[in-house]
Amino acid sequence: MTKPATWPATMLMRRLAVLDQRIARQLRVRGRWAVGMHELVCFGLKQASACLFGGLMVALLLATWRWYPATAPLARYDFLTLAAIAIQLSLLALRLESVEEAKVILLFHVVGTLMELFKTAMGSWSYPEASLLRLGGVPLFSGFMYASIGSYIARAWRLFDFRFSRHPPFGATVSLAAAIYLNFFTHHFLPDARPLLFAALVLLFGRSWVHYRIRRVHRRMPLLLGFVLVALFIWLAENVGTYTKAWLYPAQRHGWSMVPAGKLGAWLLLMIISYVLVAAVHRQGRHGR
Repeated sequence: MTKPATWPATMLMRRLAVLDQRIARQLRVRGRWAVGMHELVCFGLKQASACLFGGLMVALLLATWRWYPATAPLARYDFLTLAAIAIQLSLLALRLESVEEAKVILLFHVVGTLMELFKTAMGSWSYPEASLLRLGGVPLFSGFMYASIGSYIARAWRLFDFRFSRHPPFGATVSLAAAIYLNFFTHHFLPDARPLLFAALVLLFGRSWVHYRIRRVHRRMPLLLGFVLVALFIWLAENVGTYTKAWLYPAQRHGWSMVPAGKLGAWLLLMIISYVLVAAVHRQGRHGR
């Protein structure tokens, strides 16, 4: 019998697991602080792995802003689009991302692009550079920036073995996500419902806990706090995006300034949409067993 082929990513994960156990045994005799530092490092490595898609996209924004030739036959935005596709295919080929995760990421790509088409038409922000791979005023790489949020949540869910307590009913979270998405469009014509949406968010998730496993033991934190922390990092990444002139808000056209802190709330709400889409995939997977 021939031995089945082992994917490089699987082999790497096995070797890392063996190394982790060896380090844990050596540090156990050094006391609680050494064990705690080991777990902190493991937490950072898992977070870095979960952020892989988004981190590579941010790195590409910085690298192309600094070094991409202005005279290149391929526009910078088009290069970013093709690079994002290559990253996505590589993650699938190396089995660092599952097909189910890729499906929800693609869905969030579509959801984000549709909103981009509307928002750029309304003048909320703009993409100042020319490109061929675009829909209207929206270069196609922008959808991958939204997809990176879905990629992070999906990968973190798997890597940290998420479990939940006091989680709101799935139907209620879907209703909230739909209302959030609708408000991103309607607030240009009707009163902004964000105060009500924030209240609904707290009402639904205020008592929820996410249980996450770094190594062996599940720890917990308020799920709402987790949402806020992720939104904060997305806001920081958006500052990088505008600094590299990948896209610009009206106030940044004559000189860069930090994205207003008020955008944190918008990212928090948008992230809920991504979270619900990933939760739907996990729910479908459980029911399909």
